[in-house]
Amino acid sequence: MPMNVPARPGALDLRPLSARSVVLSLLLGTHPPELPVRELVRLVEGFGVGGSTLRAALSRMVAAGDLRRTDTGYRLSDRLLDRQRRQDDAVHPRTRAWDGDWEMVVITATGRGPAERADLRARLAALRLAELREGVWLRPANLARALPGDLDRVAQHYTARPDRPARDLVRSLWPLDAWSATARALLDHIARTPGPADRLTAFAAVVRHLLADPVLPPGLLPAHWPGAGLRAAYTDYQRELIGEVRARVRGV
Repeated sequence: MPMNVPARPGALDLRPLSARSVVLSLLLGTHPPELPVRELVRLVEGFGVGGSTLRAALSRMVAAGDLRRTDTGYRLSDRLLDRQRRQDDAVHPRTRAWDGDWEMVVITATGRGPAERADLRARLAALRLAELREGVWLRPANLARALPGDLDRVAQHYTARPDRPARDLVRSLWPLDAWSATARALLDHIARTPGPADRLTAFAAVVRHLLADPVLPPGLLPAHWPGAGLRAAYTDYQRELIGEVRARVRGV
């Protein structure tokens, strides 16, 4: 299954913070995704990143194509703007009323190598499609988005009405109980995590988990689905973090 959840329900994917991950977390949550050097320096100090460590990380990130240097600071590269759009869509998904139709994508290209196949699978999973069987991907047609035009080179897409009951089908495509258990564990962890660095680590895990939410129609979700609560917690955290940034800049 393409859904990115920990192997054990309720397990948390908490990754240690590096200077690079702090900078990316801050810029990915900032609109527009650009911060002055002064603002970055003051902000990362609150997460235990010193000035010399930050400067070295910024140089490496520019060289790697993660950031662009501007007249006053640093901005996400065009490559990472797509990642920010995916993150924004994970936090604020655009949906429409579901009428029972399903999107279906059938892979038609042949002769692709393992890397190309893996890249295509990752793209389809990022579009919140799930694999019914090899080469056949689908989901309820409740997302207000079009499929990328370049998929036409490797796949055909259709509107379908499966005979199988929709609730049974979604449970076979996505591990909903596992996603829900991990979301609740994240909410519990956030509630008892006061330190700035630990909170940033926790909310980075929240974003990764939201990227794996299938964003199903409400009628197909299990009872007490925690997706909305997790999104609300992240939105509150971003508001809190941006407020701290502005306060620190005014205090310079």
